[in-house]
Amino acid sequence: MGLAASTGLRELADTHLHLPGHFGANAGLKVTALVAGMVAGADSIDDMALLRHGGMKKLFTGAYAPSTLGSFLRTFTFGHVRQLDATAWRWLVKLAGTAPIVAGIDDYALVDIDDTIKEVHGYQKQGSGYGYSGVRGLNALIGIVSTPAAAPIIIGSRLRRGATGSPRGAKRFIADILTTVRRLRTTTATGPVLLRADSAFYGHAVISTAHHAGARVSITARMDPAVKHAIGVIADDAWETINYTNAILDETTGKWVSVAEVAEVPFTAFSSRKKAERIQGRLVVRRIPELNPKEAVGQPTLFDTHRFHAFFTTSTLDTITADKTHRQHAIIEQVNADLKDSALAHLPSGIFTANAAWLVLATIAFNLSRAIGTMTGTELRKARTGTIRRKLIHLPARISTSARRITLHLPTGWPWETSWTALFAEACGPPRTTTI
Repeated sequence: MGLAASTGLRELADTHLHLPGHFGANAGLKVTALVAGMVAGADSIDDMALLRHGGMKKLFTGAYAPSTLGSFLRTFTFGHVRQLDATAWRWLVKLAGTAPIVAGIDDYALVDIDDTIKEVHGYQKQGSGYGYSGVRGLNALIGIVSTPAAAPIIIGSRLRRGATGSPRGAKRFIADILTTVRRLRTTTATGPVLLRADSAFYGHAVISTAHHAGARVSITARMDPAVKHAIGVIADDAWETINYTNAILDETTGKWVSVAEVAEVPFTAFSSRKKAERIQGRLVVRRIPELNPKEAVGQPTLFDTHRFHAFFTTSTLDTITADKTHRQHAIIEQVNADLKDSALAHLPSGIFTANAAWLVLATIAFNLSRAIGTMTGTELRKARTGTIRRKLIHLPARISTSARRITLHLPTGWPWETSWTALFAEACGPPRTTTI
């Protein structure tokens, strides 16, 4: 929380978050308290009581009661959630200036979007419904950015009704997160930005928004007639084997012996629209043998012997690299799982906007944990939130008081002492000196 304070989380919340009434007072301190509880492992409003147990009140101020924090969350409206979004991205930009959480973003940025259903129980949860997963829940749209040198951080989130389709509101969401990426980069950055998504987001609104924002796309294409026709014209000798499950490298030829192959073909997306709205790119296709072929009726067809996975891209990567890069889109699933294993284990309120604010606060806690792991060195740079919490945050200390000074006696022989000491020096040590 010293790192959060030094990067201005409380001040930004006080400046940009304007909640009415008694429960909306001291917004910055309450936002900080909620984030502190989430970082420490709280996944519900009642769990915020851990901020007041033991000797915590001797060490920290602003340890609000869980009921106060719950009333604060229930004060939010949709506009206040957007104000909290504005606070989150401004704080993230300041955090990135302190911790190397986006190292290499000027050279290459990978942006991923996906939605996930957070299961809820009971009919009193506002907005809950049955979505594509078949379970009652609320739909969370998440956007992340990563680089070849840095683990993913969350750059945007939206909570939506449970029965909401995946692409609903994605146009505005993509515009917002790509703007955040631009703010995280320096003004002289020239490296590409690649937006990856699954077939649920394959549509003109999503791709055109990314295209006009200067980003390239790599989005799984649905098997519509145009895509099937493009696959059908690929020549038999155009397929290249790739490193796939159970692949073996032939040391003599340097090629992979694999059941998976890739090829590409030029493709114009949305050719049925006006000429100005069409987007030129290419279709990269991966094919693998169909393990359970259907009973052939009459003459068998191409799609009976292979399964095809195609994605539309405007990147300049070669075919094999483009396919490998696109498959790494699964990294966002790890972020979703991490959130659900920590602060997003529950959506604790019956009020939709309170849960929407809880989601934004959960993303702040995730990014703060990621910064903590990054600042300790390379070993915890890509660690999950639970690992960072176990090794660096859940640290028992004996409190002693002498001459009005509080001393924390940390455990001896602790294996993470070096990492924790480096983190403490970075987050709570004296300010760095500037060389002129």
